[in-house]
Amino acid sequence: MTGLPPQRAGGDGPPSGAARAPGRRVRAVRLGPRSVAALCLVSAIGVMAFGWPLLADSASGLAHSQDAPWLFAALLPMLLAVVVATIADTGLDAKAIAMLGVLAAAGAALRPLGAGTAGIEPMFFLMVLAGRVLGPGFGFVLGSVAMFASALLTGGVGPWMPFQMLTMGWVSMGAGLLPGPDRLRGRRELALLAAYGAVSAVLYGLVMNLQGWPYIGGMASGVSFVPGDPVGQNLTRFLAYCLTTSLGWDLPRALVTVVLTFVLGGTVLKALRRATRRAAFDAPVSFTPGPSRETGSP
Repeated sequence: MTGLPPQRAGGDGPPSGAARAPGRRVRAVRLGPRSVAALCLVSAIGVMAFGWPLLADSASGLAHSQDAPWLFAALLPMLLAVVVATIADTGLDAKAIAMLGVLAAAGAALRPLGAGTAGIEPMFFLMVLAGRVLGPGFGFVLGSVAMFASALLTGGVGPWMPFQMLTMGWVSMGAGLLPGPDRLRGRRELALLAAYGAVSAVLYGLVMNLQGWPYIGGMASGVSFVPGDPVGQNLTRFLAYCLTTSLGWDLPRALVTVVLTFVLGGTVLKALRRATRRAAFDAPVSFTPGPSRETGSP
């Protein structure tokens, strides 16, 4: 028959001429200069937001301020919104938004399965695998949006929520920066992702402790933040605080991430990669006019 439009990219298979080499990484979001600049800015401010108790000079007003944590808690949501909007404006199309919605909903649904129970959080392994397949830009947005959705689902909205969003965004973004699948496949890739997931799960708890640590001035002096004290002394107290309060949650979180990555990782990676191939994020889109209706031809 004549006049039939060619098959669209993202149908049952990639269009002719768009075949991808085995192991070639597909980016659901292409990071441009604006997106990279926004990510760097919010990350730099995030480091300040988490580390201000250790970074502030003892003679500065910030070191003794009780308003600093609240200032950062108010500032981070606005910055995260700017970053997500910038990435969406420069790289997210309808297909990427649809996949973002599905994965964010899945991550939000996984978190209540173990949240608050000895650190068992199956959400982590999905965020790591999705960031690995879909790239750092998509990973950052996914981690932030999934944590926001899970906070709404579990009633975990509070001044800590923007810090959780930023940290989970870093976790998923870091997975997208790991060596490409053309270098590592099969069990070696799963081992890399499991190791990364374990380390990031422990670091997530360590970083999030910095957010709440300045609030506990009434606790024992051996683990509480002392405004104006030298960095070395406060750092020693912080490490003692982590060992006595959160390590029992961080290590099980890391263990669950490793186990799920080895047990389900291969299947999930194949499903995500098949979905990205069918979505054809990087395939050029072209439109071919159909037959003229004025001639009356079928």
